[in-house]
Amino acid sequence: MIEMQDVWKTYPDGSHALKGISVKVDQSDFLYVVGPSGAGKSTFMKLIYREERPTKGTIFVNGFNLEKLKQRKIPFVRRNIGVIFQDFRLLPKLTVYENVAFAMEVIEAPKKLIKKRTLEVLELVRLKDKINSLPTQLSGGEQQRVAIARAIVNSPSVIVADEPTGNLDPDTSWGIMKLMEEINFRGTTIIMATHNKEIVNTMRKRVLAIESGRLVRDEVRGDYGYED
Repeated sequence: MIEMQDVWKTYPDGSHALKGISVKVDQSDFLYVVGPSGAGKSTFMKLIYREERPTKGTIFVNGFNLEKLKQRKIPFVRRNIGVIFQDFRLLPKLTVYENVAFAMEVIEAPKKLIKKRTLEVLELVRLKDKINSLPTQLSGGEQQRVAIARAIVNSPSVIVADEPTGNLDPDTSWGIMKLMEEINFRGTTIIMATHNKEIVNTMRKRVLAIESGRLVRDEVRGDYGYED
């Protein structure tokens, strides 16, 4: 589903964010990306949905070579990738329902399908009773569940989650992780960058460890491996 071949990323100031990363991710994988702050985790994630482009190397996502992808094809590829951010990034003036439905409106899905699918995913994330609420009327955990619903509403093949529990208390974080595991069980690949040692060590999924831009560990049922 995702393959990186000798991927390097150098920023204009000369700093090397990634150095020779090669990795394969299969359908239905659930993997954590771990490492010290500044190791290159966020850059790794951004390359997958082409917010960043590699300086060198090749990236395939769902069979598409991202470097050879024509500009008009980028939205199509991104449609199959759900992105979840630590700071939620909800539209403050839209209701819960409207925030989720918006992701389908931008790809011009039929109105009947938008309504059906939006209600389905809001039920999955246990927020059907909050459809008319604004983001400011929700707890942090509820806002993150709206963000997850928005990420999965178009039935993406992969979800990229950058510190999705970073701003949440431990109990809420576990609720989010149970939801992510349920989504993964339904066949969606999940790639999650995290500093949450307890979650990684308890759930025991595949772990990619990045240090100073290099992939130093790729373990099935790995542990966190850091003290931070």
